Amino acid sequence: MANRTAIVTGAGTGIGRATALRLARQGFAVALVGRTAATLEWVAREIVAMRGESMVVVADVSKWDAVEGMVRAVVQRWGRVDVLVNNAGMAPSVAVAEMEPALWREILDANLSSAFYATRAVWGVMQKNGGVAGGVIVNISSMAAKDPFPGLGAYAVAKIGVNMLSLASAREGDAVGIRVVAIAPGAVETQMLRKLVDEKSLGAEHVMAPDDVAAAILDVVDGSLRHCSGETIYLHRRAT
Repeated sequence: MANRTAIVTGAGTGIGRATALRLARQGFAVALVGRTAATLEWVAREIVAMRGESMVVVADVSKWDAVEGMVRAVVQRWGRVDVLVNNAGMAPSVAVAEMEPALWREILDANLSSAFYATRAVWGVMQKNGGVAGGVIVNISSMAAKDPFPGLGAYAVAKIGVNMLSLASAREGDAVGIRVVAIAPGAVETQMLRKLVDEKSLGAEHVMAPDDVAAAILDVVDGSLRHCSGETIYLHRRAT
């Protein structure tokens, strides 16, 4: 049984990958969750290279059954869940007037329902961890919740929901030692960003690295923000 374990969704690339690597360096056994086995296995090899421990779980976290199975697999392997990072999401650019209802539902499920499903699935496990710190849940929100690009209306609505889910869960978690925080970054150098905007329109000087967000997540878990719960923490790159 591992001493401390973490689940990171969307762990194959970007913020998820950077977070998984940081957690592994901190001694966490990390469950790498996503829909693409090849990218997850690449991250797992990086963790092995640093003598860390991980497991790959291929799952679509927008589906409740898949999330339930994901948590069951982690508990069977390691016996506990100490940290959950809800990072998986999608952000297609579609105007509200052109949005098909099925796509609206898909965006909400990928970004908001997935965070609820995983929170619901780990809650009882974290309670059983015991002590004053049953667990930490970090939900990845977005600056779009305050100021969305045109075309990101559905994504922005989902991320506002993530912020409120984090606050509501934190209030309920106070009594059982579960902390919940939302981290809402601005532009981050990821595949998702570059599908929306190219480097000519948004240069590197205005964009954070995935590891910048991962560092903030680790601050919530173990660092200077380890006493926070219920907050939405907005991140953006300062002009230099």
